[in-house]
Amino acid sequence: MTKFEAIRVVSPEQFDLGTAQTPGSERRAAIAPELSVNSALWGGTFEVEPGSRTGIHHHGSQETIAYVLIGNCDIRWGAKGEFIAHAKPGDFIHVPAFLPHMEINPSKVQAFRWVVVRSTPKPIVVNLPDVVWP
Repeated sequence: MTKFEAIRVVSPEQFDLGTAQTPGSERRAAIAPELSVNSALWGGTFEVEPGSRTGIHHHGSQETIAYVLIGNCDIRWGAKGEFIAHAKPGDFIHVPAFLPHMEINPSKVQAFRWVVVRSTPKPIVVNLPDVVWP
């Protein structure tokens, strides 16, 4: 008989705020070793409050895929933040490894929230000084 690992369901009240953070946002781990979930991937949520933006950061060797649940967002990216992408509910976002970026919430009334999956089990967040971009 083949032995299978159990399916794990992680409810919002179990999400872990102890994951790597970037100023201006809140990440909550749902699929992570800290929650005793054995996976080759990391999964969780990401939220930015109305009128806020994150600091400039990248995720090292990790690739990131996000799905926009609620709210609109702008993602500035590039060596000097010279590019911008816009995402809305229902959109998927792919952030390549090592790409400097920041998320911006243009709304003054609604937070935006994503479901995020990263390509390794431990999140990598490298916060960069804001002086990197004009």
